[in-house]
Amino acid sequence: MKAVIRRGTSLICDEVSAPIPAAGQTLVKTLCCGICGSDLHALHYLDNMVEAGIRSGGESSLNPKADVIFGHEFCAEVLEHGPGTTGALKAGTRVVSMPVLITASGFNAVGYSNTTPGGFAEQMVLNENMLIPVPNGLSTDHAAMTEPFAVGAHAAAAAALEPGSPCLVLGCGPVGLAVIAALKSRGHGPVIAADFSPTRRATAEKMGADVIIDPAKESPYGRWSDLGVPANGKEQFMMQMMGKTWPRPIIFECVGSPGVLQKVMEGAPPRAQIIVAGVCMQPDTIEPSIAINKHLDLRFVLGYTPEEFAGTLHDIAEGRIEVSPMITGKVGLSEVAGAFSALGNPDNHVKILVDPQRA
Repeated sequence: MKAVIRRGTSLICDEVSAPIPAAGQTLVKTLCCGICGSDLHALHYLDNMVEAGIRSGGESSLNPKADVIFGHEFCAEVLEHGPGTTGALKAGTRVVSMPVLITASGFNAVGYSNTTPGGFAEQMVLNENMLIPVPNGLSTDHAAMTEPFAVGAHAAAAAALEPGSPCLVLGCGPVGLAVIAALKSRGHGPVIAADFSPTRRATAEKMGADVIIDPAKESPYGRWSDLGVPANGKEQFMMQMMGKTWPRPIIFECVGSPGVLQKVMEGAPPRAQIIVAGVCMQPDTIEPSIAINKHLDLRFVLGYTPEEFAGTLHDIAEGRIEVSPMITGKVGLSEVAGAFSALGNPDNHVKILVDPQRA
């Protein structure tokens, strides 16, 4: 079968052996798979990602110097079931799944494994008991967006949101946009979205953000008072003296670059919660005294729960989350390397989907 292989720091479209489903597994045909920001980073810094995961207390059998077939945001079609399966989902059923493969030797992260292919391949093997049928009427492309939007759902669920909490989303890449969608689908807000890219600001507006800010022209932190939130300690004291209360402000940091978290802490109003969803893979420096003086709450989030994953698919299918504004391109396997390059410019694309069956 054809697949796009990460070999060194290059992406090569080549022929590889098709996977064979083991006990409890199902062979599927990959219909569509999104390119994630973590894929872009892993192309050049996979060794750093593995090392950071181990230092965080995890385990990994992934060898960054060996071949890897990326792709963990997918929709697929059932082909055949392996031994020990129920066969409840017939051949031809479209499915999504969390990108985790449970094997006799442990867990494999689909898309970050040396032994099993991810979604940038014509076929994959997945655990039968983790397959979720795609609801009738939902397009394959939109079903493939379940995984990235589940990330936003998890970040929103982790926030200590109160009725009327003003939410500032910094960075309108796929993670930030998914956060906006999750907040608006649950009736939270107002939602302020800030990004330097005009393309991403326009997409944030389509995703339902109430206020759009270009940080090159206006500080993202300049509207707290207008939203009824004290912008500093003096305003907080005056409001408390007057017996006023206010909803807790929430800031979602979805950039993941060194120096950003410190700036967020400096711009945050008192008692704000900062949800850190942007994955900064480099050493960074913050001043804890800033957070202490403002009574800030920092919470770091990653991934999603099985319930959030399934719930996101349902939200997309029911129209509570509109994913189409984020999809800006589609390529075949032979075009994946070029798509990675295009995604390096935030004004070119937001999310590019890969169709492994495309000629």
